Amino acid sequence: MEPFLPPIEKPQAPFMKLAYVMTRRQFGKVITPLKVFCARLPAGFGLFYSKISQLDKKLQLPPETALLIRERVAQINVCHFCIDIGRSIAIKGKMNQAKFDALDDYGASPLFTDAERAALDYATELTRDKKVAPETFARVAKHYSERAICEIVWLVASEHFYNMTNIGLNIHSDMLCEVGRKKK
Repeated sequence: MEPFLPPIEKPQAPFMKLAYVMTRRQFGKVITPLKVFCARLPAGFGLFYSKISQLDKKLQLPPETALLIRERVAQINVCHFCIDIGRSIAIKGKMNQAKFDALDDYGASPLFTDAERAALDYATELTRDKKVAPETFARVAKHYSERAICEIVWLVASEHFYNMTNIGLNIHSDMLCEVGRKKK
């Protein structure tokens, strides 16, 4: 499936040319959201887009937990691009692939800790229902600090932004997992 708007392969703005080079270096190709969404907006929008990943580096949650939360939100919202890029990051980060394979069944899988299950329940409920039951909050609060709970909310909210951007423009998987495997 093609995006609703054609990708801009050769941007004119120097900032976008640099962004294309950087993503090509990072992912082995220029990612479609950059060519479809960011290339059509003023630089500030692209900077906001990249600011999310900069802020993610300041999170205190373990990187695997943060990525599992993002992947769960992307699964629920059915954002194929985000699922793909998340898995690509997990592979490059040498994270536990079995956990990502079992994410649909995290509640019953022995691969997940009680803390991870609580965080994923919280993220699932917030994503699906746009609210969280007091019992769900109490369960997550048993395992995580107030800051960590705010980080979980940040991950859900910012992932939703990515998901809606891609879904709204019919952007699907860039096959980044395959690109990563070819580079090895």
